[in-house]
Amino acid sequence: MSEYALDARGLHKAFGALVVAQDVDLSLAPGARRALIGPNGAGKTTLVGMLSGVIRPDAGRISIFGTDVTHASSARRVRLGLVRTFQISSLFPALSVLENVFLAVSSQARASLDFWRGAGRRTTLLERSERIVEDLRLAGDMHRRVSEIAYGRQRLVEIAIALALEPKVLLLDEPAAGIPSGEVNLLLHALDGLPRDIAILMIEHDMQMVRRFAAEVTVLVHGKVLMTGSPHDVMTSPDVHAVYLGRTGQARFGHGGADA
Repeated sequence: MSEYALDARGLHKAFGALVVAQDVDLSLAPGARRALIGPNGAGKTTLVGMLSGVIRPDAGRISIFGTDVTHASSARRVRLGLVRTFQISSLFPALSVLENVFLAVSSQARASLDFWRGAGRRTTLLERSERIVEDLRLAGDMHRRVSEIAYGRQRLVEIAIALALEPKVLLLDEPAAGIPSGEVNLLLHALDGLPRDIAILMIEHDMQMVRRFAAEVTVLVHGKVLMTGSPHDVMTSPDVHAVYLGRTGQARFGHGGADA
């Protein structure tokens, strides 16, 4: 088995004449806490799309714990343990928080085709669903419709659904997007409480989130990896300020700016 939970080598992607990924290498060890940052148009979403199977790379190789998944479907990658959350939440708003999570738990248990039949008797699945909801501190909203709870808590539901799929690698696509500043701590607490053996790659614009979450940061610029290092090393790098943040970069980094 590979030492890496997720290993991408030489990824290249172009849409016509527009090259959006150029020879990108990115590896996550089990338990990694990595942030992926870069200016708009840097290729972050394209890279995550390739990693998750939504976008097919033109060249390169992707493996999950040593298994080559370069040409595998998203569903196959989920079964191998790679799960992605999306920048825009895609929940079932008319269903309760528990029902949303129960759907995912049932799917993971290959019981999704008849999950409503005798659901009350399916003690194991229900207990697992309830435990995930409680772990994300959503117990008070468990039986409320998703449409009735605050947006920040909806993002926690999205993470709960991801956890229901038993990830070994979790790709978080801007988890703080749209969350009011007063609710960001809820998200950070939830992330702090995730199992330590899950490798996590988080696309994020909020540098306060990056500093508090990530042990390592990868900077992507024009589809290329500019550098990977600790948050401190990245935020003090002259190359990052010159190429990525520009002349005002020091001020934005220093004050937790969101221009990442």
